[in-house]
Amino acid sequence: MVELVGSVNLDTIRAAHERIRPHIHRTSVLTNSWLNDACRASLFFKCENFQKVGAFKSRGATNAVFTLDDEIARGGVATHSSGNHGAAVARAAKLRGIPAHIVMPSNSAKVKIRAVQSYGAQVVFCEPTEKAREIKCAEVINQTGAVLIHSFENEHVITGQGTAAMELLEDISGLDVIMCPVGGGGLLAGTAIAAKSMRPQIKVIAVEPQNADDAAQSFRAGRRLVTEKKFTIADGLRTNIGEPNFAIVQQYVDDIVIVSEEAIVLAMRTIWETMKIVIEPSAAVPYAAIAERISDVERKRVGIILTGGNVDLDALPWSSSRDR
Repeated sequence: MVELVGSVNLDTIRAAHERIRPHIHRTSVLTNSWLNDACRASLFFKCENFQKVGAFKSRGATNAVFTLDDEIARGGVATHSSGNHGAAVARAAKLRGIPAHIVMPSNSAKVKIRAVQSYGAQVVFCEPTEKAREIKCAEVINQTGAVLIHSFENEHVITGQGTAAMELLEDISGLDVIMCPVGGGGLLAGTAIAAKSMRPQIKVIAVEPQNADDAAQSFRAGRRLVTEKKFTIADGLRTNIGEPNFAIVQQYVDDIVIVSEEAIVLAMRTIWETMKIVIEPSAAVPYAAIAERISDVERKRVGIILTGGNVDLDALPWSSSRDR
């Protein structure tokens, strides 16, 4: 068994699942006959929008926090995040009874700031740039002695994220394809290793916004590229893919495709309307690729990880209030 990023493999993913099982939901897998007919495929949606903190991030953060030995854990944990990962780390720290310091951009959504604070974490604000986040987080770690729980360049985060795909393949037999979004690549790396280890013939396809397509560009070039991000409504996918994550992607992922902003909004709305569930824009990205026929899944059994459901209800992308 190939080991990358330390010891990320199916065994460590299974161990992570045992570790975090008391603290997370085994989320539902939903289907919808209308969507199946429209796509001429059988779609199975792994609903991480029903997960603790409303996103798959609870898996990786909980695993990373609970793998720390007691002496290191006493110093607390720190991370930088504008949303779901910050809340997930804060919650995991509360469960373990240790301090959490979450660096957040000053323009973070108020609902996300409140979510982090609700778990008792200390929020430290910084300028809204990636460099400012990293610098401020390093300062916090230096001052507090906390340990960094990076949102995707962390082997325990990756193994934790891989548990979603593991559950999906245990619950649904005979999948031909598994699809998930890609930002920093923690979910994709864990998903790819779990899926290819459990079902070697499965195709692993990642989907990315056209306005934040560094992973797709890197995949085509055969080397990791860092690009400047444009605006994308899929705010959880604005991060460049991590170096260790891309090494896993090169070995295990079959394709990375891109979708437009318009396709993301339409896919999000379609899932809301047909499945009667709330998902965030980043979670809609894989279905957007199917609906736009960018990924050929006709007559196939397709697993889709719906990554989260944290949405600012005052700023829905199809709301007329956005244009006022």
